[in-house]
Amino acid sequence: MSAIIKTEAVVLTKMDFGDTSKIVSLYSKDFGKFSAIIKGARSPKSKIGMAVDPLNHIQVVFYKKDTRELQIISSADLINHFTAIKEDLDKLKYSQAILELLKNLTVEHEVNERLFKGVIRILTLINSNSELPVILFGRFFIFFLSELGYELQLEKCSVCGRTNLENMELSHNFELGILCCDCRQSHVEFFSIKPELFSCLCCLKNNKKIELTNMAAAEKAITFLERYLKFHIPDFKGIQSFQIFK
Repeated sequence: MSAIIKTEAVVLTKMDFGDTSKIVSLYSKDFGKFSAIIKGARSPKSKIGMAVDPLNHIQVVFYKKDTRELQIISSADLINHFTAIKEDLDKLKYSQAILELLKNLTVEHEVNERLFKGVIRILTLINSNSELPVILFGRFFIFFLSELGYELQLEKCSVCGRTNLENMELSHNFELGILCCDCRQSHVEFFSIKPELFSCLCCLKNNKKIELTNMAAAEKAITFLERYLKFHIPDFKGIQSFQIFK
């Protein structure tokens, strides 16, 4: 038996199915990630088909049946379609990267309301020009890693426990963690972390303002976070959205 369910969701992907339908992947507030079919969505008269586009924040009603791989959407109302993101390539690049992380690295039907709220917040901030998209994405990436269980520790050297690591040459061993200028000499270095990069990572993690004359440190931070995630999840091949928007 099916239950009629209403929930908020972000649309991750949408694809044609058959002659008239579409299949969507949603990340929802109450049911995590799931896939659903919209029958008749390809008709020009379909209001659901127009509302359920990637990046849109919607309220969706669907017939939920646990034994069914594809749920059936009966209605969808638009909450926010983030117009400014869709009109700006740089904003779109980082927003698509967020959808890609959700699509590829979250578990089907695993509920995480904190992550859902974080996604809505970061898309709203990108849409509103509160900070540069690269910085906002970096903030989200560190938050996302924490929600996956791979929180980045930057507070002290992972070997000797030394704190106050600012203004020194550091490195990161993906098995051990951050290494101070002394401990880095006797351990394998996977990634060199210069003071500007370390400062940027700390600001991203702690939601502090970043004063940058260029985007080099923020982009380097994202490169580091990609490699960090690749180490912990070998199947992760990097963020493909970045290649599309080159």
